[in-house]
Amino acid sequence: MTNGNTVSRRALGLGAAAALAASGAAHAQAPQFFRIGTGSAGGTYYPIGGILANAISCPPGAPCNTAGATDGVPGMVAVAQATQGSVQNVNLVQSGNAESGFTQSDVLHWSYTGTGLFEGRPKLERLRFLAHLFPEHIHAVVRKDSAIQNFTDLRGKRIAIGLQASGARIGSELILEANGMRAGRDYNAEYLNQAQGTERMQDRGLDATFTVVGYPAAAFTEFCSRTGCRILPIQGAEAQKVMERAPFYGTGVIPRTAYEGLTADVPTLTVGALWVVRDSVPEATVYAITKALWSETTRGLLDRGHAKGKEIVKEGALTGRGVVPFHPGAERYYREAGILR
Repeated sequence: MTNGNTVSRRALGLGAAAALAASGAAHAQAPQFFRIGTGSAGGTYYPIGGILANAISCPPGAPCNTAGATDGVPGMVAVAQATQGSVQNVNLVQSGNAESGFTQSDVLHWSYTGTGLFEGRPKLERLRFLAHLFPEHIHAVVRKDSAIQNFTDLRGKRIAIGLQASGARIGSELILEANGMRAGRDYNAEYLNQAQGTERMQDRGLDATFTVVGYPAAAFTEFCSRTGCRILPIQGAEAQKVMERAPFYGTGVIPRTAYEGLTADVPTLTVGALWVVRDSVPEATVYAITKALWSETTRGLLDRGHAKGKEIVKEGALTGRGVVPFHPGAERYYREAGILR
């Protein structure tokens, strides 16, 4: 009887130990999910977000940092989430409903400091800088057969200016206000993304679609190829007015090769696309993400994955940060890499 009890207890103990070991192994293999707020379909944030999510991911059991494998963070599963864009993204990161997100440099500054177009709102002080990605360009797109030739011709017209919680809307309104036009008074605003806007333009339900996006944007690529397009130039006094109000904007060019049917380069304004992360994400995690972002493997993914990927370069990693603090993990990487001194 005693021997039987001893065997039973031993069996139970071994079973419990095995269960604990299995539990520990399962726990060790639990994936670490990391959300990246991007943008809407048809833009640039979403496909770039997908490439970077793939680059920094290395799910449990997958080979990491070896030849032919990802340079991602061991155990990490990163997810690119479709959103309305910059404004929604900074709010998602602030609230903890996303670990990170993409945003325009002007939106980041205003949201972090509670100034500009965020005047009177609570400061979003949980935001931390991870990297500058690429320049974005104002697109003011009309049909090729449209009678609209300049901004004066937009009075009284129907214009898609971006989703409500997007940086595109902010940029669009700045441009139109610099030309003396306000929504509801001088034009009819439609809060649509570029894919929705081009679809409506194709059906002649809209006269123009404005957005802030890195070229080539998929929605415009398709629209210009199928229907024909022109992009209104933004230059001179109108451009200067925007830069005076929002000094994060600079001058740039959409090359004629960006979209089918363009006959000349188009002068416009640019703003930086940045990657921000919440201050609560552990330093070691953000260090590993930043290291993965600038690895040679990620370089290949970016070069092959999207035309804008070629512009995501380590030399421009710190552009447009402004007053927003580095995340300590990103700062550690940049100091070790000699980029930040």
